[in-house]
Amino acid sequence: MFALQYHRYGGSEVLRVEEVEEPHAGPGQVRVAVRATGVTPADWYLRSGMLRGVLALDFPHIPGVDAAGTVDEVGEGVTGTAVGDEVFGLVPFADQGGAAAQYAVLEAWAPKPRSWSFEEAGGAAGNIDTATRVLEALEAAEGMTLLIEGAAGGVGTITAQLARARGLTVIGTASEGNHGFLEQLGVVPVTYGVGLADRLAPLAPHGVDVVLDAAGKGSLADLVAIAGGPHRVVTIADFDADRHGVRFCRSEAGQSPGRAGLPLAAVLADSGRLTVPLHAVFPLADAATAHDVSASGHARGKIVITVP
Repeated sequence: MFALQYHRYGGSEVLRVEEVEEPHAGPGQVRVAVRATGVTPADWYLRSGMLRGVLALDFPHIPGVDAAGTVDEVGEGVTGTAVGDEVFGLVPFADQGGAAAQYAVLEAWAPKPRSWSFEEAGGAAGNIDTATRVLEALEAAEGMTLLIEGAAGGVGTITAQLARARGLTVIGTASEGNHGFLEQLGVVPVTYGVGLADRLAPLAPHGVDVVLDAAGKGSLADLVAIAGGPHRVVTIADFDADRHGVRFCRSEAGQSPGRAGLPLAAVLADSGRLTVPLHAVFPLADAATAHDVSASGHARGKIVITVP
């Protein structure tokens, strides 16, 4: 089969589409013929070597943690899913990738919502996983107000919608050009940067209960002050979290609240309560450009790669 892979750490120029050995579904897994896969910051963090001290890779490495496609192989012990089913889901945690390929093995999945295209579904599971873990970590509950720093990106848009489905009020920081986009998602927009606390005051007269930093732009000190303590703040993007006493939320082996959220997300999608805004869709041959656009930090919604 063909797959996108790289043989060393480096920039997007190390990415190549090459012939590789096919994977097969193990116990509790399914294999899909991939139609689309999302690009996450973790993909280029890993590729660049930024995380080599935390997650060392075995080369060659195939990026991509989520995918949508058609099941073509069912592993031992799997029930309720059959060859030919359209699904979206996540690759095994230990692999840290493998979805940007003709075939990929999934260890967590759900039926593809009828309302989503393969491109939307292909970019959904990773962000749903992250958003669900974040909301669980913050103990987000009905009646709370959630502030999302960097709300217009892939994780921000999904977290906002899942939070609203739980009954939270969501305020999101973004550039003024993205305010209308956030309003369409039911998010109260506010401009990021110096003076944020003052701008928030009339929008959240009773204060902000919990905060997600999805931007990683060095604003944790201000966010902690706005929330009233570091225990009310989670970041997925600022590696300086420990210095501020803030939790860095990421997937870890044995922890699966996000992956358990995929079926619920599919139900929300088909009831019109969860969409996957797409910033751009690239063919597999242009995967390097997709990685570069993601690394620019200016994507509005999800970046997706399609597989022919």
